[in-house]
Amino acid sequence: KQIPDQMKTHNMDRETVIKEVMLSRQPSGEFATVEQMGGTAVFLCSDAAAQITGTTISVDGGWTAL
Repeated sequence: KQIPDQMKTHNMDRETVIKEVMLSRQPSGEFATVEQMGGTAVFLCSDAAAQITGTTISVDGGWTAL
């Protein structure tokens, strides 16, 4: 819903909204990759994450920090 709403607001196509609107607000300047998401999942399945329970871990390049 966010991208279609931004398309209407800025009168832009989908690709332009993603590049100029969404990424311009992204602190890291890029969206998380499949590999980065997978790395987080592997970590959470490992013994190193045994004490992590009942929490949300954002892999969003700082988007939720804004």
